[in-house]
Amino acid sequence: MIRPVFAALTLGALSLAAASPAMARVDVGVSIGVPAPVYVAPAPAPVYVAPPPPVYVAPPPPVVYGPPPVAYGPAPVVVAPAMVIGWHGDRYWDGRRWWGRNEWYGHGRGHGYGHGHGRHHHDD
Repeated sequence: MIRPVFAALTLGALSLAAASPAMARVDVGVSIGVPAPVYVAPAPAPVYVAPPPPVYVAPPPPVVYGPPPVAYGPAPVVVAPAMVIGWHGDRYWDGRRWWGRNEWYGHGRGHGYGHGHGRHHHDD
């Protein structure tokens, strides 16, 4: 019984040896379930670096406004005193021009100064 098992193992080993050049650099490994030891490099020592100096940012330039525009309102309304038609001292205003007392009565406009004070001559 050992002979057939030995023959099978020998035949398997020979077939593996003959087939390895045909496999084009494929490695065949046998693992039994025990992991290989893993070597880990030690962690590097921490490096402490000083914080960078604070960065100074200049404030923006101040905003300068010009003088406010001049506001023009509506023109002021000046009310002149009303000119009353009639005698103002020794002058008469008829709405267009000033008349002296002699001019006014000389043109026949006034009745009463040197004409009987309102009476007409033809009323006699």
